[in-house]
Amino acid sequence: MADIYKSINFNNLNFSNFNYIKASIQMKYFPSFFLVLLIFPLFLLSQQKEIIRVFYLGGQSNMEGYGYNKDLPKDLNKQFKNVFIYEGNPTGDNNKNGGLGKWEVLKPGHCVGFSSDGIKNQYSERFGIELSFAKKLQELYPKDKIAFIKYAKGGSSIDSIAARQFGCWELDFKGINQYDHFLTTLNGALNTNDIDGNGKPDILIPSGIIWMQGESDADFTEEVANKYYSNLKRLMDLIRASLRVDDLPVVIGKISDSCNDADGKVWDYGELVQYAQEKFVKTDENAAIVRNTRYYKYSDRWHYNSKGYIDLGEKFAEAIYKLNNK
Repeated sequence: MADIYKSINFNNLNFSNFNYIKASIQMKYFPSFFLVLLIFPLFLLSQQKEIIRVFYLGGQSNMEGYGYNKDLPKDLNKQFKNVFIYEGNPTGDNNKNGGLGKWEVLKPGHCVGFSSDGIKNQYSERFGIELSFAKKLQELYPKDKIAFIKYAKGGSSIDSIAARQFGCWELDFKGINQYDHFLTTLNGALNTNDIDGNGKPDILIPSGIIWMQGESDADFTEEVANKYYSNLKRLMDLIRASLRVDDLPVVIGKISDSCNDADGKVWDYGELVQYAQEKFVKTDENAAIVRNTRYYKYSDRWHYNSKGYIDLGEKFAEAIYKLNNK
């Protein structure tokens, strides 16, 4: 996919770009003086808008993040200049407070334990992939401002059968579920005209979807695991549609297993979900998968350690950059 960001030319806009306006006007009926009056305000308006790349981060607990802030190197344990994040309040299904949030400058704490009422964000002493993801993206896009819209819920499945107390993303769910919380997050984020608070209206350009999920669908029944490909494809198509880019690049993280269980498998049907993930990226030309997860160490049976989240963020950034520059 060609990077749609490159098609935006506001920064290089000049009067020659308005030839299409001039050509559409019968000049003998429209004095040149009034033509200038028409064009000049449009030119000034375009110069005042800021273009910001935006990425959606979604999934379950390994997208939420279980790294410890005390383990962060100095270049990640900070506020990130020109990187902004809107994280939706993570809640279970049928909770009307899901997805509430507000734009902030990115810093540690957007992870398990984070919450928001839409007025104030409450931060945690942990971190997720967004810190190293931001650092690598700033290296890859040194001239760009960057924004993240994040909604992830620990334990959530796509299939409603496997939802348990955690929640599901199934589109046909009767009631409020994780997909609704995602939409609330997205609407809140996109309805903000000036996310960096500098007084200039922003144009947010969707640049990718980062998805880390599947463990809960791999830990219920064989039937649920076998449906993961169709469930994943449908959900990614709907998230793309919500961001209004049908071929928006998607990078997924391949689930892995700590093997810390009596039978040697925490995710009993993990191989079926892994197969579905590989099938998805093989059949979608604008999708990629990060496989480094198989090498990560764990802080408990289910979650990567701090080094794992740092590496995962970097690999996500490299993969989405590559897709955007195909």
